[in-house]
Amino acid sequence: MNAKVVENEKELEDAFSVRRTVFIDEQNVPAEEEIDQHEDECTHFVSYHEDSPIAAGRFRVVDGYGKVERICVLKEARNTGSGKALMREIEAYALKKNLHKLKLNAQTHAIPFYAGLGYEVVSEEFLDAGIPHKTMIKKI
Repeated sequence: MNAKVVENEKELEDAFSVRRTVFIDEQNVPAEEEIDQHEDECTHFVSYHEDSPIAAGRFRVVDGYGKVERICVLKEARNTGSGKALMREIEAYALKKNLHKLKLNAQTHAIPFYAGLGYEVVSEEFLDAGIPHKTMIKKI
């Protein structure tokens, strides 16, 4: 499994493909909410198993935080370490950009995953695209 910063159009389309499968097809998030106005300002990430994209996410700077967004793993690749590998790559990227505070909005079912990576819940539950979330932060 290979997590990396997206460097070309094919890799970006691979990342979007994973996001569409997980968020739009599986979780019924409206397409116009999933692919949004922030795409061009984000650094995108994609993970591969052999030549197939299996995980994706994006990163941008918001209010002095590195904001980790749209983290997703295809159903067949969950619980294989691909999510952790993706998060490690994003955190390494944040450090290269001298960002030491990270923030994300976790779907509530994923809170244990992020807590295992050192993120702490800092908000009450809220809905995003009709899905319960809580904000989490981590200092790296």
